[in-house]
Amino acid sequence: MTRVFIVDDHPMVIEGIRSMLLQLPDVEVAGHAMNAASCLGYFVKNSAHVILLDINLPDQSGIDVCKELLKRVPALKVIALTNFDQLTYLQNMKDAGAKGYLLKNSSLTEIDKAIQAVLAGKEYWLGKDSIRESIHEHNQPMLTRREIEVLKLIAEGLTNQEIADKLFVSASTVDSHRKNLISKLQAKNTAALVRTALESKII
Repeated sequence: MTRVFIVDDHPMVIEGIRSMLLQLPDVEVAGHAMNAASCLGYFVKNSAHVILLDINLPDQSGIDVCKELLKRVPALKVIALTNFDQLTYLQNMKDAGAKGYLLKNSSLTEIDKAIQAVLAGKEYWLGKDSIRESIHEHNQPMLTRREIEVLKLIAEGLTNQEIADKLFVSASTVDSHRKNLISKLQAKNTAALVRTALESKII
């Protein structure tokens, strides 16, 4: 019996994947986590054969989680299950040690194929026929969910304090996010930051 662990910060996504996996006779859902900390904590005393790992977690990038997990449990097979269809993210997960990459709208058949492939020591990247069609071959920086939230509010013209009030954080935290965004998007100032984000369709 193959034990599969699910990591996603949306309960409905977890339940949907869980319901699909329960249809597979040789698969057992080992459990789930909604953030990186819970995921890493689970593998301290528990185990699984395969993990379906979301890239965009609230407390840490799934890419970093993948690296950390494989340091602790080298035999674990990691499959990214994500909404990101950019080649950059796929390559980053592959570099981190993942053996598969699927979009969240994948069918049960494709998820099953991916699980069987990684268990057999192979790799599975969106399916042989869809990889070039599904992935946009352009590079985008890795932004956290909070950075994207801040970026959208910056684009609306809000000040650091106004953004801080909306997100219930300090103005200095927002300023730190703003500086990180300017650095990641290689912008000279806030105006250039917003323009780059719009042109890149990040927001």
